[in-house]
Amino acid sequence: MNAVHRERHFTERIGWLRAAVLGANDGIVSTAALVVGVAAASPERSAVLVAGLAGLVAGAMSMAAGEYVSVSSQADTEQADLARERGELRDAPEHELEELRGIYVQRGLDPELALRVAEQLTARDALGAHARDELGISEVHSARPVQAALASAGTFAVGAAVPLAIAALVPAERIIVIVSAVSLVSLAGLGALAAGAGGAGRLRGAWRVTFWGALALALTAGIGRLFGTTV
Repeated sequence: MNAVHRERHFTERIGWLRAAVLGANDGIVSTAALVVGVAAASPERSAVLVAGLAGLVAGAMSMAAGEYVSVSSQADTEQADLARERGELRDAPEHELEELRGIYVQRGLDPELALRVAEQLTARDALGAHARDELGISEVHSARPVQAALASAGTFAVGAAVPLAIAALVPAERIIVIVSAVSLVSLAGLGALAAGAGGAGRLRGAWRVTFWGALALALTAGIGRLFGTTV
């Protein structure tokens, strides 16, 4: 007997990939922009490093809290929908069976086949069938707040460490140029990696991340230069 072959799809990565990419991208962009902005206003390395480190810690915690609250809200909504569906299955099973049959008819099955499919799926796992086919809730796409929070915070810290480490190692007068260059290269690599992991075009993924990163760096450098010369 042949073993069952289970295909793995890119959509299975959506839960952690979105949070991880968002965290790493935000870590690089926000910390690099903060470092560049402070360096443009003040040449003192200590001020740059303190600002960058504070940005890393605050940003990681903010990302974790934001992702946890956001995804928890999604999870609460999913659970509320499932609870309501569970009650409807208990109180009106015939109506729910017809509702499921109608969904399959709309998807292209003839009414008789749709009824047989609905009956078999209902007999096996009625709530699972309605969650998947009526509500669009599946195990792959279900909300996982803790996973999203940890992925965002961890990848934010890793991303933020890149410009912060560069600022600590390079000559103070070269911080703006080198941090900007390394951060943009890192963003391009991150965009390409994330696009590839999600099955999309790497070049497009690299370009869109790099563009917004460059814009953020340019704006903060300009603000830092402006206030550094007027204060």
